[in-house]
Amino acid sequence: MPKLFIHTLTALLLIATSAVFAHQQKTAISTVLFNPRTENIEVMHRFSLHDAEHAVRHIFGKNADIIGSAKTQQQFSDYVSKRFAMSKEDGQSIPLKSAGFEIEGKFFWVYQETAEPEQLDNLVISHNALRDLWPSQINTINVEGKGDIQTLTFEDSIELLKVEFEHH
Repeated sequence: MPKLFIHTLTALLLIATSAVFAHQQKTAISTVLFNPRTENIEVMHRFSLHDAEHAVRHIFGKNADIIGSAKTQQQFSDYVSKRFAMSKEDGQSIPLKSAGFEIEGKFFWVYQETAEPEQLDNLVISHNALRDLWPSQINTINVEGKGDIQTLTFEDSIELLKVEFEHH
């Protein structure tokens, strides 16, 4: 009896341990940076590599490999870019172009940029990456370089958020 108990306990501990290490974050952090040196808006999206691994298998199939495949990395970058948008309050889109992607440690980064429009009083932003897969996904954006840092949080059913900029 004790031997069976020990084997059962060991099996349960292994299952619990693997569940802890396999836990997805389901959060992403992005920065929208107004860079005065380049006069560009630079967008940097940071996803947990673990979340990205799970996501690409759901989106692109079980053989998708975000760590070992440049094709999968490009596909994920394109996926993120299609689900992030900025516009002016009047609805005028602010198109972004890809500025690359990379794996850094435990994170997958996606970069975008555009020239800063003249007379920008506000930004309306949509960030739905991974939210189509996981309703609990939370995407946070920090807007920097135009006054105080402003933070937007996309969670639950929120699809559009706006930041206003003060004039000096």
